[in-house]
Amino acid sequence: IVPVINKIDLPSAHPELVKKEIEDVIGIDAEDALLTSAKEGIGIEEVLEAIVSRIPPPKGDENKPLKALIFGSFYDNYKGAISFVRVVDGIVKPGMRIKMFSTGKVFEVTEVGMFRPNLYPVEELKAGEVGYIAASIKNVKDTRVGDTITDADNPADSPLPGYKEVVPMVFCGIYPADGQDYENLKEALEKLQLNDASLVFEPDTSAALGFGFRCGFLGLLHMEIVQERLEREYNLNLVTTAPSVIYKVYKTNGEVLDLDNPTKMPPLTQIDHIEEPIVEATIMVPTEYVGAVMELCQDRRGTYLGMEYLEQTRVLLKYEMPLNEIIYDFFDALKSRTRGYASFDYELKGYKESNLVKLDILINGELVDALSMIVHKDKAYEKARKIVEKLKENIPRHLFEIPIQAAIGSKIIARETV
Repeated sequence: IVPVINKIDLPSAHPELVKKEIEDVIGIDAEDALLTSAKEGIGIEEVLEAIVSRIPPPKGDENKPLKALIFGSFYDNYKGAISFVRVVDGIVKPGMRIKMFSTGKVFEVTEVGMFRPNLYPVEELKAGEVGYIAASIKNVKDTRVGDTITDADNPADSPLPGYKEVVPMVFCGIYPADGQDYENLKEALEKLQLNDASLVFEPDTSAALGFGFRCGFLGLLHMEIVQERLEREYNLNLVTTAPSVIYKVYKTNGEVLDLDNPTKMPPLTQIDHIEEPIVEATIMVPTEYVGAVMELCQDRRGTYLGMEYLEQTRVLLKYEMPLNEIIYDFFDALKSRTRGYASFDYELKGYKESNLVKLDILINGELVDALSMIVHKDKAYEKARKIVEKLKENIPRHLFEIPIQAAIGSKIIARETV
């Protein structure tokens, strides 16, 4: 790791204090940390020299059969799907026939090149080099991130290890506001999935929203980025449902169901118990906001694990919390209570049994499946009250009464009338 401290040209810059923080928080020696300012061009040459001198060179043999790892890709309307690769062994050049290990499909290379920073064609890519390969690949699914490219005429014995399979943690439904955009949305998701192997999606239908997709994400930030890119880059007008997590539903007949969509929850009479994912949350916060953050965590069903003072002004709080309580607005609430100074991280710890119920929303007596959610029984009334009040504000008035009801099973727990 080469520590680099940027923005040293700012009046509020304190490089020596930041060096100490790097040593205290990250635990690496910051004595030789490079001081830079990208804006003023200070220390840029030193960073490049440090990369050359401190980071070991890549290993590889250009005489062995070709092995290249795909780490990214994008679709070009003229050249087809272009793969970003790291050549581990061998050489790749235009005119070669290459084979994808995962699909076995063979393509002829039309262009290879490097990033400078734009695509810059070269005669060949050798072992240890990073660049791109264009081979008139029509289908984006043929250039999956983590796949290995080899020489079709002299193939390697085995593929590279690739990347660890990622498991989506947060799910939500994404539907086009205009039903005619369904195919455009499908195409956009496939193109995004090209260089984002962690994005998963499957077709879904809703009585209220029509045809769309149930999408899985690594977390909230990932979900927001994908939604933003779909709207900005592909000019799609989207409707998204409330995010959900994967629950484990243990049925009375011994069957275990992984539930990522509240509408698929079996009847209460068939459920023995439900388990929800639990995470270990780590929150770094200035000392003056510790009380407000602890109150927020307790309110979200958090279990206090410990507190550690990193320095006089900074504290590390550890809580065990249900993932369900984090995915809605926890991060926004944390930032507002700490004026943006808190940093938050979490990792999945496992599953724990919990008293969960399915909350349904009925408008004019009709169940709206897109608004269903799974909540803790103790918080069901509070959540139901907020939803029906919000819907009352947003649904336009008519010449007749429209009841908005929130129900658990057949029991109505909250109601408003438009």
